[in-house]
Amino acid sequence: MEGDLKNDVVYSQNITEFVIVAGEYCTFVENTLRFSKKDFLEKSGKLLPLIYLKTNLLPRFESIFDDGNEKFVSEEEWDIIHDAVQKKLGLHDDYREVFDPLTHEQLEQSTASISDSLADIYQDLKNFITLYNIGTEELMNDALWECQLNFEEFWGQKLLNVLKAIHNVYFGEDDLEEDEGKNTEENNVDGDIDTSNWILSKRQADYRKGEE
Repeated sequence: MEGDLKNDVVYSQNITEFVIVAGEYCTFVENTLRFSKKDFLEKSGKLLPLIYLKTNLLPRFESIFDDGNEKFVSEEEWDIIHDAVQKKLGLHDDYREVFDPLTHEQLEQSTASISDSLADIYQDLKNFITLYNIGTEELMNDALWECQLNFEEFWGQKLLNVLKAIHNVYFGEDDLEEDEGKNTEENNVDGDIDTSNWILSKRQADYRKGEE
């Protein structure tokens, strides 16, 4: 009976929808440089609220294993995501943060960055997605439990902060299309970026080969 209940939970509709949205976000930020700045901000502004909603709709989980979950996103991979977003947003990357999600205290002055926040959210969701997709049902349970815990204690508040920053940039007075044109000329960025040598792309290719 307990096993049947567990099966029902880890494959429930709310969890399936959360997995889909989390995967879409990871794919999106892995392809940051393929978007214009305006499109990137617009897509981010739509995905982040959806992630927040779908995470809140998850049922409560308790961990099964005493050992911590395996982590898949390396520091180098985090840097790749961070640098791509930072390069895309340029001067629009920094924003003022008035709430510290780690101490839950108001801050007098604190500068955060959209690239830091999106990379942190990516790291947790990518670790979750990878473990959920390759794990047993017990590991799927613990992947959901850890992701839910990190959302409540860390990146949920970070998501809300960065969403406000993205809103301010997207609906601000700056001409994002003109700014994107300048960045394209300076950085030689176009729509045909070769990401075949990216670590993330290689990991995905290896994983797909393993499934065949």
